[in-house]
Amino acid sequence: MSAVSSEPYARLNEQQGWRIVLNWTAAILISAVFLVAGLWKVTDPSGAAVRLAQAKVPESLSLAAAMGLGIAETLAGVLLLVPRFRRWGALIGSLLLVAFMVFIGIHYAELRGAECSCFPWLKRAVGPGFFVGDGIMLLLAVSAGIWTEKSQGLRPAAVILGAVAVFAVVSYGVNSTRHTGTKAPDSIKAEDGTSISLREGKTFVYFFNPQCLHCLEAGRKLAALNWGNTRFVAVPTENPQFAGWFMGKAGLTGKGPVSRDLDALRKPFPFDLPPAGVAIQDGYEKAMLLQFEEKEPAATLKRLGFIY
Repeated sequence: MSAVSSEPYARLNEQQGWRIVLNWTAAILISAVFLVAGLWKVTDPSGAAVRLAQAKVPESLSLAAAMGLGIAETLAGVLLLVPRFRRWGALIGSLLLVAFMVFIGIHYAELRGAECSCFPWLKRAVGPGFFVGDGIMLLLAVSAGIWTEKSQGLRPAAVILGAVAVFAVVSYGVNSTRHTGTKAPDSIKAEDGTSISLREGKTFVYFFNPQCLHCLEAGRKLAALNWGNTRFVAVPTENPQFAGWFMGKAGLTGKGPVSRDLDALRKPFPFDLPPAGVAIQDGYEKAMLLQFEEKEPAATLKRLGFIY
């Protein structure tokens, strides 16, 4: 009699055990996704802003969006790991994923086939599979939010938010000064074998991928500028055999030489994806340029005295 009566309780305990395992598994997996994506954005806001601008976020808002998303994603990742805050973390994460999918859906025709990812090393092209992947992440976020206790403790959660925000601001300050004053190589080689000195005068180095449409648009903007006595140097990041074709299509032929010394330049002046540029004066960096839409990079180059 007692064995029969205890069977429903045993089944209930077994069900609760599976729910706990599923809840923790989903929480850990989706937390890792948000922490990696969020920490990348807050530690490299300029690189993240470039990705967002390429994904059709207005360039004037891309840096603020990178910081805001980085804070929100990092917060969601932290809250998901704490059972008492897990439901809040799951809610924030679910809203972020839904908003992201809606945004991509609105711009689907423009972005289809283009790389669009929250991860600097993971290559994902916009297409049907993109929404499948985000749908799986949404399912994980929802699974982490159910079968868990009701979130409570608004004050400690606010303290976590404040700590993440302070970390993001400090990271932005460090990132914004990371490149300033970096010494450039004394010289680099042009394709024809001649030496290009970087020790004297003003030099602008443009990094581009010949097969990147965004790089082509940026190149056309650069071709329309009055460079005066500033030396213009173009450096392909890949497929250097197509550099000449790219220079012609962008209208940059005659603006300056092409150099294949990518490694020598990328080591002191690191960046994520092209287009990118570095303004060098008398052998030292004046500014790293990663924005190539709307008024940029013309506004920064004019302020630095590199164009007229």
